[in-house]
Amino acid sequence: MREIVVFSGSAHPALAAQICDQLGVPLSGSDIKRFSNDCLQAQLLANCRQRDVYIVQPLVPPTQEHLMELLLMIDAARGASAAQITAVIPHFAYARSDKKDASRISLGGRLVADLISTAGAHRVLTMNLHAPQVHGFFSVPVDHLTALGVLADHFRGTDLSNSVVISPDLGNAKEATQFSRLLGLPVAAGSKQRKSDDKVVIDSIVGDVRGKRAIVLDDEIATGGSIIELLDKLAEFGVTEAAVACTHGLFAGRAVERLRHHPMVSQVVTTDTVPAPSGWPALQVRTVSGLFAEAITRIHEGESVSILFDGVDPTHAPPQASLFDKVGG
Repeated sequence: MREIVVFSGSAHPALAAQICDQLGVPLSGSDIKRFSNDCLQAQLLANCRQRDVYIVQPLVPPTQEHLMELLLMIDAARGASAAQITAVIPHFAYARSDKKDASRISLGGRLVADLISTAGAHRVLTMNLHAPQVHGFFSVPVDHLTALGVLADHFRGTDLSNSVVISPDLGNAKEATQFSRLLGLPVAAGSKQRKSDDKVVIDSIVGDVRGKRAIVLDDEIATGGSIIELLDKLAEFGVTEAAVACTHGLFAGRAVERLRHHPMVSQVVTTDTVPAPSGWPALQVRTVSGLFAEAITRIHEGESVSILFDGVDPTHAPPQASLFDKVGG
């Protein structure tokens, strides 16, 4: 692994350090400076010449600052004659800007993908994109990991009797179905209409949930508006309690307060693709550093990465699952 060089922006150095521990390589230093005119400058403090460079930077608030850091670090690696540059973006925030659903609206997902490619990235490594079609925005290869197995590990060994996996909307139903297979549970979904960024309406629940305990699965929780709306609707449909699980736990605005004190919520589980909020000791955080380290190793050695994101990686699949269950059919 001597030819691997890993850098971190300021968004989530703790995750980058954990990935490096898994790889057995040091986390190389970088220096981000801000000039008096508010412009940023990035300097990489390790040799990149003809090396395999990985830059770890989830796009979390302040998102624009962290995006610019990432672009500058990619540009610095390219200028330092790196053999291959991989942008490791555990959370790609602009995946929500994936379609033209209003007049004269920007497609931020495609624009940011173009910026990353233009800066000099040869490959992107990410996890649980909000919209799978964002793959097509990139002109470079994208390796798309899933955290379903990591989240399922959290619930294995607990009492899952009379439980059901619930997706907040029909668009996430495929992921919820894969998750339910891992846990051997039935699946249901909410029928959701989004009114604005932080306002949704869930008018119905598709599936049998009455008298059951719910495991609500979402890819991302920002303000928590969708989850709270879903929890209230589940209570109307006779659900007794709910565990909430997500890959990207941003918990912006009043999300922590909303979820921590909601009477339906038994626990909240997330991963460390983004930094965890402070002052919430009950939050369960599962690490995805091992998955990213394995993907980096496979990319570096020219091996297949698809086994890590084609449905659910075999490391986290239940021993009794068939191949059909592992790859989701």
